[in-house]
Amino acid sequence: MINQTRTLLVVALVFVVYLLWQAWQHDYPTVPPPSPPTASAQVAPSASAVPNTAEGVPQASASSAAAPQPATAVPPAVGAGVTATPKQDLVTASNDLLKLTIDPRGGTIVGAALLKYPQQVKPGSPPVQLLDDAAANYYVAQYGLVGTNGSAAPSHLAEFTPQAIQYALAPGQDKVVVTLDWKDPASGVSVIKRYTLTRGSYVVQLSQQVDNHGSKTWSGSAYEQLDRIEPPPPPKHLLEFYNPDSLSFTGAAWYSPDAKFNKLKFGDFEKDPLHKNVTGGWIAMTQRFFVGAWIPDDKLAQDFSSVEIPASDANGKPRYLIRTIGPNFSVAPGASATRSARLYVGPQLQNELGNIAPGLNLTVDYGWSTVIAQPLFKLLSFLHDLVHNWGLAIIVLVLIIQAAIYKLTEAQYKAGARMRKLQPRMKALKERFGDDKQKYQQAMMELYKKEKINPMAGCLPALITLPIFFALYYVLIFSVELRHASFLWIPDLSAADPLFILPVLYALTMLGQQFLTPAQGMDPTQAKIMKAMPVLFAVLFFFFPAGLTLYYVVRGICMLAQQWYITRKIDRADARARA
Repeated sequence: MINQTRTLLVVALVFVVYLLWQAWQHDYPTVPPPSPPTASAQVAPSASAVPNTAEGVPQASASSAAAPQPATAVPPAVGAGVTATPKQDLVTASNDLLKLTIDPRGGTIVGAALLKYPQQVKPGSPPVQLLDDAAANYYVAQYGLVGTNGSAAPSHLAEFTPQAIQYALAPGQDKVVVTLDWKDPASGVSVIKRYTLTRGSYVVQLSQQVDNHGSKTWSGSAYEQLDRIEPPPPPKHLLEFYNPDSLSFTGAAWYSPDAKFNKLKFGDFEKDPLHKNVTGGWIAMTQRFFVGAWIPDDKLAQDFSSVEIPASDANGKPRYLIRTIGPNFSVAPGASATRSARLYVGPQLQNELGNIAPGLNLTVDYGWSTVIAQPLFKLLSFLHDLVHNWGLAIIVLVLIIQAAIYKLTEAQYKAGARMRKLQPRMKALKERFGDDKQKYQQAMMELYKKEKINPMAGCLPALITLPIFFALYYVLIFSVELRHASFLWIPDLSAADPLFILPVLYALTMLGQQFLTPAQGMDPTQAKIMKAMPVLFAVLFFFFPAGLTLYYVVRGICMLAQQWYITRKIDRADARARA
């Protein structure tokens, strides 16, 4: 018979094999052949197809009515012979959630601290630094202008003048606005960059206002880009194929209404770069729990592209840049024009991202399990709103699932109780047929048929809950909402139980189920393996998220109680029948 313990063994083996496959795909990805350019791409190639005039500086958009001209000359990039801006000259701006650090050179956002998200679960831990211009973790958000027809325009390398060095959200204020100025005396063109941080929001509103005080029409394009190096590999894990940081996707992503959500691995920036004309999309750099995303004006066609910038020295790393460039626009003498975009820099809050931009919630990448994981998270989130604790929400989720499959498990345990009563007759059949396994199996199946017992009844509930197992696994390790979520002695439900209490409790529930489950049809070796399974599962759950282990502990207790109740009920019925 395939009893519940044997089914759980199959579940564990399938899960381990799947994680091994995931690790293999992560380490040795299959590189698809480059897609042939579309007809539209042949007519109007993306701006990224044109070489940069300076490191990381694009040319104006090819969607311009006139042929694009080389961008205005700009200073060399930081790290190429230019001294970095002194820390005391950097501009800081903060609301209640974000603290941004802005370099007056180009207005690049070189730092973004997430004030509500400490790096570790301990008092005094510094906040997560999502954007950072330090050499080891270089990841910045840049935006600027490039001119056409000889128009002067400040790129993200041009020198701006800040109106102040520190900006903070004062009590009673709803927003804070940072202003940077640039002027070109020769042409009479000036540009004002504004950064607006709103209370309670991780969205930064950015604008570039072009004022033409000269005598000639100004023309150019606005662009936004994310520029980073590949982050250091995560710390090694005892079960490396399980390591959540290794399983999660870190790289670029983009979205368009027609192509939907797409990922771009760092290794594909050179092999299969992005060239796409999009209206109503976004570009991003995503990682476990957090995302930085540029959301341009959804009414203007944008050129999405990607560039890999080689390392500038032998000890450096290549930089990976994903950008969006808007269409060419003109500003007549005496007129002004503004181009705006939004930057989201913060946690992957699934209930909020989709409202900020279509498809932005898909940066929480559940892979193939998305179809189950997303509704499961929504249900879990709804339960959290009711009970105000993620651990309690998981317990309530178990109770709902167990109630939904109660009839299936009832049939399972009724079959198990009846089979337990057949053990003497099964033993007699074993002695009768000896080593003739074929005849023994035939006789055993005839006995099952006569007694109206389905030996496979124990498999169906486990098979139904198997997709939930995989989906909940990804929900718990990839959902930032459960990061550092505490429950009783557990400080972080997305990490392993630090005291190993839950794995031990799960082993005890397995032992109780084994005691109530008949084990006929097994040879001595199989019986020994089944007896060792509680220990093996306890060790496996040592490395699983505590939230997932909690789910299975509560589920195991519910199933054990139901199994005991049904077995006792049948025993009492048999006793009354004999009386």
